[in-house]
Amino acid sequence: KITSGELTIRENISGYLDNIKSKNGDINALISFDENYIETQVKVLEEKLSNGDTNGKLFGVPIIIKDNINIKGTKTTCGSKILESYQSVYDATVIEKLVAEGCIILGKSNMDEFAMGSSNETSYYGNVKNPLDTDRVPGGSSGGSAAAVAAGMAPIALGSDTGGSIRQPAANCGVVGLKPTYGRVSRFGLVAFASSLDQIGTFTSNVEDTAYVLEVISGYDAKDSTSVEKDVDAYSDFEIKDLSTVKVGMPKEFFAEGLNPEVRKVIDAKIETIKAKGCEVVEVSLPHSDYAVSAYYILATAEASSNLSRYDGVKFGYRSEKTNNLTEMYTNTKEEGFGEEVKRRIMLGTYVLSAGYYDAYFLKAQKVRTLVKKDFSDAFDKVDVIISPVTPDLPFKFGEKSDDPLAMYLEDIYTISTNLAGIPGMSIPVGNIGDLSVGIQLLGNHFDEKKLLNIAKLIEEE
Repeated sequence: KITSGELTIRENISGYLDNIKSKNGDINALISFDENYIETQVKVLEEKLSNGDTNGKLFGVPIIIKDNINIKGTKTTCGSKILESYQSVYDATVIEKLVAEGCIILGKSNMDEFAMGSSNETSYYGNVKNPLDTDRVPGGSSGGSAAAVAAGMAPIALGSDTGGSIRQPAANCGVVGLKPTYGRVSRFGLVAFASSLDQIGTFTSNVEDTAYVLEVISGYDAKDSTSVEKDVDAYSDFEIKDLSTVKVGMPKEFFAEGLNPEVRKVIDAKIETIKAKGCEVVEVSLPHSDYAVSAYYILATAEASSNLSRYDGVKFGYRSEKTNNLTEMYTNTKEEGFGEEVKRRIMLGTYVLSAGYYDAYFLKAQKVRTLVKKDFSDAFDKVDVIISPVTPDLPFKFGEKSDDPLAMYLEDIYTISTNLAGIPGMSIPVGNIGDLSVGIQLLGNHFDEKKLLNIAKLIEEE
């Protein structure tokens, strides 16, 4: 409609801007929103439009970016006091790709501090509220991006997923969330939490939009040493037309004790629906999934303690004024600049990497990770995709789990193993309990996003 002149770029973004202005004060999904910055982008696209240059796959489409992804000249805070005044000096690769295809960046979304959290309650900028029920959490750490799409502030948002941080808030807010295969989308310009687990991904309101955005942001990047040199598939070309040709695995470990019966009832109903369409559903086993949470929190905190050591008051970000010497500057800057959850994870990570504990914890966790990856490989020899819950329960009310870190960590019990294995996973909404949304998780084999999206679209249509 934009390229044909049926709709102007300004008309296309006006409703989203209205929603940001009217809803963000309550939901707190965005940390930064600058109308002058948006106007500059619109003028560039209007000039291209007048010259007939409208080849971008997402020309005139607005997007919101999680605030741990660098955009040159804008603040990148990671939801932390320690980066409150930091301005990015370069664009992340995903930003370069989106801008090249004509996207309009509307703002930066709120998040758990340094992506550490499952509820968006650890942000220095305050809690993000779930648009479906503002007394409840949206999930984390990409809660701001999920809430923004659910509240109609943008049709697309980017997030990052280290242990479920896209899929869990997507399920809680009733939107589609995708974590691609590790190495599929460049991490250059993503502020690191746990480098071997972090992956940039998407939030949209439907599977087809997810496919279009993934086509744009995927691909090899020489600036990212973990990027994989592999062709990008035509994800939006949905070739599988019938669920009767699909074989789906249900991991028995994910449908055991601990899953809310109401949530299970919704998921079971969806599974029965696809069975009725001829889809073959079989039980599979992921025998080492019981150890995934333990292994994840050893590896993730170890990498976090290393990555966050750079915030010492010397090079950038916050610096404590209560300093008489260099050691005090380091200590006081981190004490004053980091929140409680970030400090907790730094201490855990430093402990498991320390002399005498490295072999007992970190090395053993790496071995468990290898076994988790093999479990998935064995399962995908038998099935096309794996189906499971996203979270064990519905989104909880604010404060319910803030004082119980272990209960909070278990919110990611069904999503963590995906990151350990590096495989793609997504959440799609499949039903409601009252006003709250229930999502299902679909997992695919490495770099098999095309099949994963195709099957997700068929399930979505049911």
